[in-house]
Amino acid sequence: MIDHAHDLASVRDATERLLNAVALLDNAAVAEPSRLPGWTRGHVLAHLARNADALVNVLEGRPMYASAQARDADIERDAPRPPAVQLADLRESAARFQKAGEAPADWSRTVELRNGVTDSAARVPFRRWIEVELHHVDLGVGYELEDLPAEFVEREIDFLAERFGGHKEVPSTALEAGGRVWTTGGGAEGGPVSVRGPAPDLLGWLSGRRDGSELSVEGGKLPALPPL
Repeated sequence: MIDHAHDLASVRDATERLLNAVALLDNAAVAEPSRLPGWTRGHVLAHLARNADALVNVLEGRPMYASAQARDADIERDAPRPPAVQLADLRESAARFQKAGEAPADWSRTVELRNGVTDSAARVPFRRWIEVELHHVDLGVGYELEDLPAEFVEREIDFLAERFGGHKEVPSTALEAGGRVWTTGGGAEGGPVSVRGPAPDLLGWLSGRRDGSELSVEGGKLPALPPL
């Protein structure tokens, strides 16, 4: 069962790690490329701040973003800001998200995210935790997949295995790391394929952040995963 209060606390801890890292960045560092194609570190920071506000909208029953175009425009607008402004916005938007998450609510209700995706309200804090942890890695400032909390890594593999389950482009695939086994895919011809390796490498491949070259594959070639 999802424990939204536990996940809110985990978001708070992850946000503090992120804020401490961002506090060390200067103007040049914020303007440098991140690990996400086409985005500077400033773009990543702007996205994180606006995502916090977007998830407040979700929790309070409003559309996540006014439109895809508005989302992208807000990120482009905010990306060039100096580090101090980025840091303040990150801190303040994170506080707004925590406040919304701590308000009395029916956590069993269904909420709507982007592109018509729905989920339970209780899983929104975990979705925010994903954003904070993985985009901290994307900044390329010394926080790596191996530094992620073990609980987060395992649960994000759960989440992505579920997301790719039955996908028409992914053959039946067994995932194994640290003694745990997941199954995913199954909508494409071929397989079953077995993919094994350290949990951070497995997460990196599933999330599009590593090419999977460190993983062991049996029963075929490493499946090509569609973008998230």
